[in-house]
Amino acid sequence: MSEELITEETPEEEPVKQRKNGLYGGVSDELAENMKSGWADTELHGLEPDAQAPYAAARRAALSARFPGERLVIPAGNLKTRSNDTEYAFRASTEYAYLTGDQTEDSVLVLEPTADGHEATLYRLPRSNRENGEFWLDGQGELWVGRRHSLAEAEQLLGLPAKDIRELAAALAEATGPVRNVRGHDASVEAALTDKVTAERDEELRVYLSEARAVKDAFEIGELQKAVDSTVRGFEDVVKVLDKAEATSERYIEGTFFLRARVEGNDIGYGSICAAGPHATTLHWVRNDGDVRSGELLLLDAGVETHTLYTADVTRTLPINGRFGELQKKIYDAVYEAQEAGIAAVKPGAAYRDFHDASQRVLAEKLVEWGLVEGPVDRVLELGLQRRWTLHGTGHMLGLDVHDCAAARTEAYVDGTLEPGMCLTVEPGLYFQADDLTVPAEYRGIGVRIEDDILVTEDGNTNLSAGLPRRSDEVEAWMAGLKG
Repeated sequence: MSEELITEETPEEEPVKQRKNGLYGGVSDELAENMKSGWADTELHGLEPDAQAPYAAARRAALSARFPGERLVIPAGNLKTRSNDTEYAFRASTEYAYLTGDQTEDSVLVLEPTADGHEATLYRLPRSNRENGEFWLDGQGELWVGRRHSLAEAEQLLGLPAKDIRELAAALAEATGPVRNVRGHDASVEAALTDKVTAERDEELRVYLSEARAVKDAFEIGELQKAVDSTVRGFEDVVKVLDKAEATSERYIEGTFFLRARVEGNDIGYGSICAAGPHATTLHWVRNDGDVRSGELLLLDAGVETHTLYTADVTRTLPINGRFGELQKKIYDAVYEAQEAGIAAVKPGAAYRDFHDASQRVLAEKLVEWGLVEGPVDRVLELGLQRRWTLHGTGHMLGLDVHDCAAARTEAYVDGTLEPGMCLTVEPGLYFQADDLTVPAEYRGIGVRIEDDILVTEDGNTNLSAGLPRRSDEVEAWMAGLKG
């Protein structure tokens, strides 16, 4: 990686300063003057609006109607330092991406109240300045990190008026009347608004935006299907290289899926869980540094994130050698039966909790049947005794975040009612820890989860991830076909 230069707040005659221990001591007047000219005009004209632009406009209109007469501030967020002067890849805040379709760091959406609603303005950095050398000297200049859209280009793409982000602090300082801000993304915005906002009002804005995402529009549903389709191909990729994973480690599985995510999407939507053998009993095993052994199971929980930041979340538990053992199959089939019951409970008008309750009842029945917990089943469920082996809830909302709508009110989420357009996961599991002395030795170290992404429809549901087999015999046939 090349040594970049950084911008500091310095007098106008020296707007850009070389970083400490750089190999160049400074910039001569002649070089500075030379770098100002001789560059072609690269401004883009006649750009078509992004496909998401009209949907984002409708989302902003709903937000405007919810908070009339109030100034609303939604930041994209800033780059986060990984170490010293290297940053993590930027990921725009969910709220900002939802309302704009944009993913540019340091940008801020502001909805200014008007007599009949709001006027939305996007504040963002313009093209790098060629007069002061920013474009080639600044660590975030476009010769270092790539060209960014001009304000005029952004307006065409996003359907929003755009202004220089460096004007925002003054605009916010002059703001009067009620203001709400989505906190936690941009410290400079919060500093500018420190005497104009309250935590309670800001939280109401965050909660509204979380609940607004519960029902997906047509664009979002299409993106979720894209994410799932790429994820299906990523799982196929993994099955084809299980022999190489056996020769190396779980990291080979992680890297294989990541390649598909980066080729077809923006990234993975969350840290891939590539849990082989007893690691499958650890719910969020993301170290992915263990052995992959024939005869054991692989629990792969992974999802591709699209270029618009919508993510899939799918889990399959696969026999590494392509065939389930007798006990493995018994446990797997129990989880499959529980998932079938859960998926069947997903329909408009149903209580959100119904799919969880349906799945848990099946698993409790199996645990009683196998003699691992004393019945009756109703007693087990009332006391939650099955949770020693089922551990987690049976699903969650899905969308721009893998655990979408997380800030929603409980009464609107887990105590709410399913509606067409909601998308959620159904993911029951059974996990027998390697050190669990309450179960027979042969159970220990076996973990099974099956997870699919389910869209609530007008008359029931659609399994977006139906492209991956779930039944144990179908899984075996699918793996055999992929291995040739």
